[in-house]
Amino acid sequence: MRQSEISRRRDLIVNLLSSYGELSAGSLADMLKVTVQTVRADLRALDEGGLVRRRHGVANLATPTENLSYQPRLAVSRAEKDRIGAAVAELIPAGASVAMGTGTTVEACARALARHEGLTVFTNNIHAVLALRAAPGISLSLAGGVVRLRDLDFVGAESTEFFSRIKPDHAIYSLGGVAENGQLLDFNMDEIRARRAIHDCARNRIIVIDHTKIGRLAHYSQGLLWDAETIVCSGALPELTAERLRAEGRSLICV
Repeated sequence: MRQSEISRRRDLIVNLLSSYGELSAGSLADMLKVTVQTVRADLRALDEGGLVRRRHGVANLATPTENLSYQPRLAVSRAEKDRIGAAVAELIPAGASVAMGTGTTVEACARALARHEGLTVFTNNIHAVLALRAAPGISLSLAGGVVRLRDLDFVGAESTEFFSRIKPDHAIYSLGGVAENGQLLDFNMDEIRARRAIHDCARNRIIVIDHTKIGRLAHYSQGLLWDAETIVCSGALPELTAERLRAEGRSLICV
């Protein structure tokens, strides 16, 4: 079996566990139309990677009350995130100024933008800086403060103040989850404040969402999907949400 098929199936397992909370190997096998042995092998690999916890015959996400650490998240929906990054790169012209938030989907956007010339980028995301460091003629500014070592980013008062002092052309940011009613969700208030500061600083806002975030729950909410001008998404949004985006005149790009 091709590695891409295995990765896609494991992405689906993570998404199903995010939606249902916990499932048995048998239930997952029925949903995915594969054997229980195949699912058990997938769950074992996801458990070893820190994404899933197996206990008493059922599986659930390893950290349901907080976001997964960066490296396991990097492996989830990698191809989708690369498609999102490519779509965002088409929206950003050479020479533009861009604020970029944290997260693996934003990092994928940074990799795609590394071919653009003359960008001015403001970010609290060390991974984005590393992805963009060789871009031709780039100017990079990194927020200060205390590094969140798990994700290699900056959140907190210094990061919020950093974004409050700039006025870039575009902002690119992700989030912890999107509720069915379009609410934007995150796992702690520091992430909420940083995302809001990035949103508020730019004239054109782009939200990037891979399919695992759609319907995913998190404890904190602020903002709505249609607060941004453009949504670049690799999954199917609920029809009512998509209709509201169209009614608000927002651009929805599905990749």
